[in-house]
Amino acid sequence: MSSSTSSSEREAPQVARTPPTPWGGFVRTFAVAAASLLIGTLALAYLIDPYGTGRTPLSLPEGVRPQGPRTAAASRGRDPAFSAAIFGNSHVQLLSPEQLRARTGIPFVSLIAPASGPKEGLVLIDWFLRNRKEPAQAVIVGVDALWCTPDPAMPNAKPFPFWLYSRDSAEYLTGLLRFDVLEEFQRRITYLATGKGARARPDGYWDYEENYVSLGYDRDAKKRAELETPGESSGGNATGPYAAADALEALMNTVPGTALILVRPPVYHKVLPIPGSADAAADAGCREAFRRIAERRPRTALIDWRTDRPELRNPNQFFDHTHYRQPIARLVEADIAAALARMR
Repeated sequence: MSSSTSSSEREAPQVARTPPTPWGGFVRTFAVAAASLLIGTLALAYLIDPYGTGRTPLSLPEGVRPQGPRTAAASRGRDPAFSAAIFGNSHVQLLSPEQLRARTGIPFVSLIAPASGPKEGLVLIDWFLRNRKEPAQAVIVGVDALWCTPDPAMPNAKPFPFWLYSRDSAEYLTGLLRFDVLEEFQRRITYLATGKGARARPDGYWDYEENYVSLGYDRDAKKRAELETPGESSGGNATGPYAAADALEALMNTVPGTALILVRPPVYHKVLPIPGSADAAADAGCREAFRRIAERRPRTALIDWRTDRPELRNPNQFFDHTHYRQPIARLVEADIAAALARMR
């Protein structure tokens, strides 16, 4: 006997359903809470502007609390009180904004970053230039051996907050999501809210002499012996290319009216290149690269202190091969002032 119902009308098998668990709701709640916390933290960081970049829509007090120059430069570099700046590492750290202003009448700020190279320097120069309402009057750049690199990537040896100075807003916002930025929150809020916190020195000057003296560099026999040990200091690039020099020239050509002073910083005579050596060839090649910039670009001068001078033979004027003392800094400043005077 045939069936009165077709196979299509047969009842479909029942599929067992797993009852909902409380974990699904917990995960969703957690995800929403985490996202809200992340967005709230980012919004707060953007508004309180931990390092004084000026990106916040709020009107906040000027300056930042005392901190390292790598982050303090964000605030200092946009300070309208200054129309000229010093860039480089500790090899030009003793150049004094106050002394230069007294000699030239130009308000300088020091935007040096110890243990930095050309990659960091170019970022800071760009930051300073684009945060001026009027073109900068002068830029001083300490071009030591690190600026002789042939590598266009200009690798940096020490960490640096490139995100802080980025032209890309997304990169800046991403950079705010860092643990060290979170650590800065309370200090920043205290600085902004109470008005009682100390402000980082606006002109950025940092005299390293006290640090070196405290470590015995002026009297320790071993350190004094190291000073007298010959060495090489020219970077090893005799034939080019000179990637940092090219990048600096391209950047400074965007502000043709700004004076550019290229300083080859003083070194102790024991590391000056021996004539005829590979070190001498590297030194000459790099010097020529920056000399050509001074030749091609208007209002540009090269001040070369990597030459054999009596001051560079006095061990009492150096802590180590590349870190000199205040009297030599005053002489370099005098040369800078004279070069700027010739450009007027």
